[in-house]
Amino acid sequence: MPVKPVVVPNGPFEATWESLLSYSPPEWYVDGKFGIFIHWGPYCVPAFGNEWYPRQMYQQGSAEFEHHLKTYGPHDQFGYKDFIPMFRAEKFDAGKWADLFAKAGARFVVPVAEHHDGFAMYDSGFSKWCATKMGPKRDIIGELAAAIRERGMVFGVSTHRAEHWWFMNGGMKFPSDVQDPRYAEFYGPAAPDGSMPDAAFLEDWLARTCEIVDKYRPQLVWFDWWIENAVFKPYLKRFAAYLYNRGWEWGLGTAINYKNDAFPPGTAVWDIERGGLSKLHPFFWQTDTAVAKNSWGYVEPMDYKTPTSIIGDLVDIVSKNGALLLNIGPKADGTIPAGDREILLAIGKWLRVNGEAIYGTRPWKVFGEGPTQSLEGHFTDTQRADYTAQDIRFTARGRNVLYATLLAWPRGEVTIRSLGTGLRLYEGQVRDVRLLGSREKVQWSHENEGLRVKLPAKAPCESAYCLRIERA
Repeated sequence: MPVKPVVVPNGPFEATWESLLSYSPPEWYVDGKFGIFIHWGPYCVPAFGNEWYPRQMYQQGSAEFEHHLKTYGPHDQFGYKDFIPMFRAEKFDAGKWADLFAKAGARFVVPVAEHHDGFAMYDSGFSKWCATKMGPKRDIIGELAAAIRERGMVFGVSTHRAEHWWFMNGGMKFPSDVQDPRYAEFYGPAAPDGSMPDAAFLEDWLARTCEIVDKYRPQLVWFDWWIENAVFKPYLKRFAAYLYNRGWEWGLGTAINYKNDAFPPGTAVWDIERGGLSKLHPFFWQTDTAVAKNSWGYVEPMDYKTPTSIIGDLVDIVSKNGALLLNIGPKADGTIPAGDREILLAIGKWLRVNGEAIYGTRPWKVFGEGPTQSLEGHFTDTQRADYTAQDIRFTARGRNVLYATLLAWPRGEVTIRSLGTGLRLYEGQVRDVRLLGSREKVQWSHENEGLRVKLPAKAPCESAYCLRIERA
């Protein structure tokens, strides 16, 4: 049955790029800098490969295909849908999750409302294949929205519905339950690779996405890459005007994340997956990445990053006018794995000492200095070399406070060359320098070659060390 076309609500924005160019990211976002992403759905039941298990299990010859045959049997007897009753979330506690995110120092939280697999984690009026009617039989998104807001954090969602057009199409090539008409509402369209969505799918995509907005009032909506296709462009303009006008109506600042060139610069917030930028960017932007290198959803085993590497990336991203959205992957029972928790708590511990160099700051004239370069673009965040004590990143607070964060602990002394009186980047005289988290006074001198700082023998934290520099 065709869906009723979405009508853009009244407000300051029209569904044109010209109108949407008047958009500005909200202060909560530009100030917040650090958020939590959550990939959780039936794909965490097999806990094999990664969150693309629903697709890969139907790709003949893949490791997931062979694992599925060996573990669960033929695909026409046990398909992806059969994981849903096993996805019970019996230990899920939205309040405990939100407490952890608050301790981690997150200012916004973005659970996946629907991944490529087509299973909605919210109370969908468009499908019975959702968490309120199957599996957990709870409104996961609704519970998280309430708990996150109660703790003063901003609530957002991601939706990957666009990719569902083709995501399950491997099951059309051999006997599988994807071809069973009883499950067409869930697995469909399962269209061939390279085909483009028709008008019916696109109107349905827009209606489902706007339903999430109206039911849960997310202030951030994150999209994956496939909306970059030209057929989505008219619908993206309509959705952006819809969300931004709803935010204006509610008195809440809203934002959209996009990848590549799905939106024109300045109409939404550009997002880079598992990567970053090599230089300061004029527009506020974001990196999304995960605590694990091998998956966004829970799998066994998880190949974790270190807290030090993630904190270093956070500092680097913020210095270049960005924010970090860091993903975790809960288990099927609703518990957050110990490895994920340890990383989040370590970041929170660091932010309690050094958060003033992150929250509410703005980029300085240059992002930093040092030999280690961040690689540009998607899927590059595990390719850079380790940061050194010569790698320094800057953030500013107003006119008179500058933060210089050392990405490794130097031996005794450091010279910040970007602050040399000869370069004239730093206007005025230095009045005071102190090391965040340390009670010891640091010795310093402002010279032609740079700001020379002698550090105490003991580091105040385990990663990334922030100098607060005040101008006279």
